[in-house]
Amino acid sequence: MKRFSFPEEAVEQLIKRLGPEIVLAAPLGAGKANHILNALYQRAKEDPLIKLTILTALTLQKPKGKSFLEQQFIEPFSERVFGAYPNLLFEEDRLKDCLPANVQVIEFYFRAGQFKNHGYAQRNYLSSNYTHVARDCVAHGVNVVCQQVCEGEIEGQTVYSLSCNPDTSRDLVDLLRQSQRPFVTIAQVNQDLPFMYGEAVVSQDYFDIVVDNRNLDFPVFAPPKLSVSDADYLIGLHSSTLIRDDGEIQIGIGSLGDALTYGLCLRQKHNQKYQEILTDFNISAEHFPVIENAGALGLFEKGLFASTEMLVDCFSELYRENILKKKVYDSVLIQRLLNQGKITEEFGPEIFKALLDERAIGVELSERDFYFLQEFGILRADIKWESGQLVMEDGVTLKPDLSKLDLGRVVGHRLRNGAVAHCGFFLGPRAFYDFLKELPIEERKLFRMKRISQVNQLYGHEEVDRLQRINGRFLNTCMKVTLNGSACSDALEDGNQISGVGGQYNFVAMAHELPDARSILQLRSTRLASGGRLESNILFNYGNCTIPRHLRDIVVTEYGIADLRGKTDEEVAGQLIQIADSRFQSELIRTAIKAHKLPKNFQLADRFRNNFPQSYAKPMKTLKSEGYFPAFPFGTDFTEVEIKLGRALKSLKRRSKAQLGLGLLGSFFKPIKSQNLECLARMGLDRPQNLKDRVFQKLLNASL
Repeated sequence: MKRFSFPEEAVEQLIKRLGPEIVLAAPLGAGKANHILNALYQRAKEDPLIKLTILTALTLQKPKGKSFLEQQFIEPFSERVFGAYPNLLFEEDRLKDCLPANVQVIEFYFRAGQFKNHGYAQRNYLSSNYTHVARDCVAHGVNVVCQQVCEGEIEGQTVYSLSCNPDTSRDLVDLLRQSQRPFVTIAQVNQDLPFMYGEAVVSQDYFDIVVDNRNLDFPVFAPPKLSVSDADYLIGLHSSTLIRDDGEIQIGIGSLGDALTYGLCLRQKHNQKYQEILTDFNISAEHFPVIENAGALGLFEKGLFASTEMLVDCFSELYRENILKKKVYDSVLIQRLLNQGKITEEFGPEIFKALLDERAIGVELSERDFYFLQEFGILRADIKWESGQLVMEDGVTLKPDLSKLDLGRVVGHRLRNGAVAHCGFFLGPRAFYDFLKELPIEERKLFRMKRISQVNQLYGHEEVDRLQRINGRFLNTCMKVTLNGSACSDALEDGNQISGVGGQYNFVAMAHELPDARSILQLRSTRLASGGRLESNILFNYGNCTIPRHLRDIVVTEYGIADLRGKTDEEVAGQLIQIADSRFQSELIRTAIKAHKLPKNFQLADRFRNNFPQSYAKPMKTLKSEGYFPAFPFGTDFTEVEIKLGRALKSLKRRSKAQLGLGLLGSFFKPIKSQNLECLARMGLDRPQNLKDRVFQKLLNASL
């Protein structure tokens, strides 16, 4: 391993070892080594003989506004929240569509909507299940694995942690080693990263080249929390009834994840009020039998375990509220005995009998038995194994014969090396990173980082996964659902790629392979299209499919729950129309009847004829006045002034040009309201310098 202080030196060494053709893989999200990537890209721009290909996903930049008002709002916020985060130079050029001819950027997952109608990015999108990304990188000829890491110490040895991104890196390096092709691993040390355990920990010699310079440390990219709408809260509330105690959960990023988490915390902390709120919104097993068949409304006594590709900050809230507390163990034997109730996490000498009955260990312990027992805390940690003997802390040696030992002297008292979460990567607001860094090491180890191949699929470790993932609930977001139960989550029917497949297909398929698991797709029933036109997200058919109809399961909107598993096409269409917005139900029914998917005499139950936003607006307003369902349930980086401005700017954005023109005419001669002065000052519009400033001041004043 060669260590450098500056990325330019590392790039020089990289080119010296591999030559001018560099095919580099970088992790998605926050794990990118920005300074190395910038130095390499700059070198390629200066030297056209270098051919550089970058394979990555979810490339993150400090946000910039497009319009004048967006710029005035976002840029001060961006500087405050993202500070010294160094933007990626290749991304700046890609956004401007001016990458040099000798550089190619390939991504398998976009930030949602970032590259809609962007020709270069659309052409260079790689559609791949997350579990296949490492394989596809190898197929593209990757010869560099580039990663951001942090440094720590374990048992006196200096090691690195891949921190937020062991997800594809560990699998990719293994595949490259198997291929026996020349490749280089290169890392940038950044001590702002939380030091994470599990598969994230690697030895120093894992990397060939390391850039280590505290002056280059930069703040990990931390996207701010966004507000949770009333509709999102209803989706989360419905979904919260489907989560069973003593179960496993996966949650996606964004406000729908926050809404679900809020519902689960409400269920745990104020269960009586939670059930009253369900009644207020007419959410019951009478209307949605799947709540009784696959869900629950009670407290989380045993708690939940998370197996999730992305460890979102919601899990920190579930951990704080004593919901994320079910530990699992990476041992088929230990996990099976726990599931069967033959052992418990706390124990005495009787645990040896349970293990002997299973023939898991011998009466006379072997060295292998010793390390197995000590790994899981069954033998005390201060006992050592030397020359076939047990060496006690006081130096006394004992023969490892369970029939003759004083078992009370050697037994531990609680299982160790369990985990409440298995996760491939993480990304979240600054408070989430601080939460992880501030956790005591033993608690931080409960959040165990894994390869994506270990989290997103069952293959290769199926026996232990089946034992760990009982009552699995895999929650994902989609954009459209058709009346045959297929779902669109990543692209539009015109071919525009919006985000990516990620791990959604993997988890949906897994839900069908595990006997008591369910896939739950969360869907906002409508969307506001350009020009302010409302569209239904439940359609008869759609020209892009991410999840095929044969994997249909549960779909949740703000209006209810559709249980599609094992149902006929007629039943599926009926269930989905029940949870569609009522402004579109009649047309959906007519189309389905015409296509012979519903009978001509189909009648929608009265309970579902009032699926309008106003149907939940009144009870939601009352609950909000009581302190429930706040806009930012788990805090935000936005100030109160910025929250107020955000609402006003969204209102302006929704208006058509004609509406804006009329609004401007109506408001131009109205005085500035005193309560708006602080907001206008934040936008630099309290003292307009020219006609443009004055126009925007008046528009914003009216919108506020």
